[in-house]
Amino acid sequence: MSQDAVDRAFMEAALSLARRVLGRAAPNPAVGCVIVAEGQIVGRGWTQPGGRPHAETEALERAGAAARGATAYVTLEPCAHHGRTPPCTDAMIAAGIGRVVVSHIDPDPRVNGFGLAKLRAAGIAVDVGLCEAEAREVNEGFLLAKTAGRPMVTLKLASSLDGEIATAAGESKWITGELARRRAHLIRSQHDAILIGSGTALADNPRLDVRLPGMEARAPLRVVLDGRQRVGESLDLVQRAGEQRTLVFTGEGALHPLAERPGLEICGVPQTNEGLAPDAVLAALAQRGVTRVMIEGGAEVAAAFLKADLVDRICWFRAPQVLGGDGQAAVSGWGLGHLTDAPRFARVRVERLEEDLLESLRRAR
Repeated sequence: MSQDAVDRAFMEAALSLARRVLGRAAPNPAVGCVIVAEGQIVGRGWTQPGGRPHAETEALERAGAAARGATAYVTLEPCAHHGRTPPCTDAMIAAGIGRVVVSHIDPDPRVNGFGLAKLRAAGIAVDVGLCEAEAREVNEGFLLAKTAGRPMVTLKLASSLDGEIATAAGESKWITGELARRRAHLIRSQHDAILIGSGTALADNPRLDVRLPGMEARAPLRVVLDGRQRVGESLDLVQRAGEQRTLVFTGEGALHPLAERPGLEICGVPQTNEGLAPDAVLAALAQRGVTRVMIEGGAEVAAAFLKADLVDRICWFRAPQVLGGDGQAAVSGWGLGHLTDAPRFARVRVERLEEDLLESLRRAR
């Protein structure tokens, strides 16, 4: 096997480690690291929940003395600054690492090439760019937070073949089957926050937690847009605010009736006739360390973020049934006049989940 093929195989192993912590690493990136000596992995590490310890220090600790002269494969440039933990570059230098292979540079201004320069200055061979596209996909949310001041946005939809999420009478449970719903919970667990509108909160009274065996603790931040201040005491969002972090957005300067409710955070953002400003909502989430947010409802919220061109990915579950034009659409209209103005997405893959389909799409570049 060529050296290029060997390097790719080990970097792909590091990427698999990074993916396991999606939804738990914020505000830090989800990073994976493997340390290889004489063709064998001697240390593995990934970002720990809450962002620390970092992947590199975890891998180095597991490798121990075997790290000397070894190659470290890391999915993001190692940090070079002092934060709550010492720089990973210092740990690598002290451990005697001989070579570092990195997928891409960290855009954080405290790093941004300084980590690689520090390693090279210590005489360590550094290669950059292996599996860069895959690594950037894993950390799209972190990268957007650093470069655009907002988290990555995934829009999750579950509809009939003709794009309806409920019958004309409002019945929606359940359009998709059990396997599709379990997959939706898995995707939910890989995000830092789940966002809905007040209409969905009132209609469904959702828990917005993760109900998969062994993963219950991965419940994300619950976010509800409540510009009309309709969220009341009886909703699960309010009743369990002390158990699962809950954030309610309302109009800037408005006093929400639940402002004094223990465990519930209220945040005011600019509001127009069309509702709360999506860009302001995302900026406020980024300021709270959120890097990945999933929109789960409803149709008006989906339309608002699509119209603002703020949706990066779509996970669309489709059931093999037709509800008709008098049903409730997955996405509300927003007066689109020209096809050229429609947001476009590229289909990444299509999966069959028993009788349902899951289409995964990404913003077209």
